[in-house]
Amino acid sequence: MKSNLKIIIFCLLIFPFFAGFVAHKFYVSTTKVEYVKERKSIQIISKIFVEDLEQVLQERYSSRVQLDPKKETDLDQSYLLNYISQKLKFKINEKEAQLIYIGKEYDIDILNIYFEIEDVDSLESIRIENKILIDLFPEQQNIIHFSNEKNKRNLILDKNHPTGLLNFN
Repeated sequence: MKSNLKIIIFCLLIFPFFAGFVAHKFYVSTTKVEYVKERKSIQIISKIFVEDLEQVLQERYSSRVQLDPKKETDLDQSYLLNYISQKLKFKINEKEAQLIYIGKEYDIDILNIYFEIEDVDSLESIRIENKILIDLFPEQQNIIHFSNEKNKRNLILDKNHPTGLLNFN
């Protein structure tokens, strides 16, 4: 009996410690950036948690924004693209690059959003600024995975370092 009581007391004391780990939310997005030399383009896929993105759009634009393929309006899509274009920027060989929106897909609680940068004859450097969700979640980290035929590199961008530079010379 005393042994069972000790186990119960131990569990009651340690449970709050582990419960704290469950309550903490992890704020992260990933962006895959691939230079395809044959197509002279940079292909970009950003993966962002829908709930977090919806929250930032509701705070910035309208409390009625819904990121749900069944409920989303054209205005919601406009807010989304406006926000992303303000927060995700590229410079190719130190020149501003135009992101071309290709489309998006919902994958349960993740939004995959696709962009392309065209007419990239050569790639000497790429500067990426990713401030997505940092204005709402200061602990947000935006992970960049870059690849081309010769290189694979990663960047972790955050509130203190929202821009990263990769040189290929």
